[in-house]
Amino acid sequence: MHTVKEQAEKAKQASHILRKASSTAKNEFLRVLATELEQKLPLILSENQIDLDENPTITSAMRKRLLLSEQGLTSIIAGVREMLDFPDPVGSIVKDTVRPDGLRIKKVRAPIGVIACIFESRPNVIIDVAILCVKSGNAVIVRGGKEAAHSNTILLSCIETALKASGLPTESVQQLEDRRHEAVYELVAMEEYLDLVIPRGRKELIDAVSAHSRVPVMKHSRGLCHCYIDVDANPEKAVAIAVNAKTSNPATCNSIETILVHKDIADSVMPELLKQLFAKNVEVRGDEKTRAYSPLCKVATEDDWAEEYLDLVVSIKIVDSYADAIHHIDTYSSHLTDSIVTENKTTAQTFELDIDSASVLVNASNRLTDGGVFGLGGEIGISTCRIHMRGPMGLEDLTVTKYIVEGDGHIR
Repeated sequence: MHTVKEQAEKAKQASHILRKASSTAKNEFLRVLATELEQKLPLILSENQIDLDENPTITSAMRKRLLLSEQGLTSIIAGVREMLDFPDPVGSIVKDTVRPDGLRIKKVRAPIGVIACIFESRPNVIIDVAILCVKSGNAVIVRGGKEAAHSNTILLSCIETALKASGLPTESVQQLEDRRHEAVYELVAMEEYLDLVIPRGRKELIDAVSAHSRVPVMKHSRGLCHCYIDVDANPEKAVAIAVNAKTSNPATCNSIETILVHKDIADSVMPELLKQLFAKNVEVRGDEKTRAYSPLCKVATEDDWAEEYLDLVVSIKIVDSYADAIHHIDTYSSHLTDSIVTENKTTAQTFELDIDSASVLVNASNRLTDGGVFGLGGEIGISTCRIHMRGPMGLEDLTVTKYIVEGDGHIR
């Protein structure tokens, strides 16, 4: 087993090669990886089943996140191939200026360097991280949850095969070999090797990583997301959006946990909303006004408004005004993605300004907050940070800018 320092050193060395790698080599990595994943699909599913069998006590939400299906893997492979069509961001010119004295100043995109990505449960993340980091010229060290150890290991072997076949350093993508929690803290403190840390998962994980890191942390925080149904909403549209945002995949961070309904439209929305939620086996926890619509609704406590369920559970509150809805979202949202359903354009525009979240949606399901849906070709996560960028983090977001200055004997 390599030490944390040894792996960090190797990642730094690999980053020096990656930042100069040709688009041809990086795309060859993607082509080989897609083929390798196809050829090893039965083995990947088998290893994933071992993870599922070895973790029988995990929550249903975590189990959904851990599961790899044949359909899911096929989608992952398609995503790898789709990345081939995206332009290489490295070296692209953001701004090109020639000063009056002839000095040429170019602002260009460059890789960040070495990234550490710490995540839980979802083994597909290691593929997303690998293709985005390699294509953007970054080396990466990943540390997935122990519950996905077999899945991550077989997927990493496919990544290593593709790196070798394309002539890129196999150390470009590494899995942290030391499984101690302390090893993560050692890694994120190595500012001489590491340039950025991206933690994804529970609040406790993100807080712990942030507390120990000595390099910048791009937080990809929990998804305590809201859908507000305004007084001027179309009831049919509102119900369809809210039900989709809760039930299409409740184990993801972009599913909603709380629905807010304006009191003056509640009679037009609540009966059908509850009917459809119950039909999909959603447990509803509501305030007193919500529970008046159905005895099946459980009592929502103060803790429910701050809870990320990641399951078929939702809290519902009937609010007296738009201002009350904004106040509730400001108080409890994790600022990942919040939405409004309204036919009033002025209210929609006001909501866009009032809500300080990474993604704000109008008349659209929160579940659409996704790198693939946004046309980014995938994402390394959804940033809730307030520096560099916010929202789904794609290829360009894994680069920074630097200046290239070209003169002809210019002096100052």
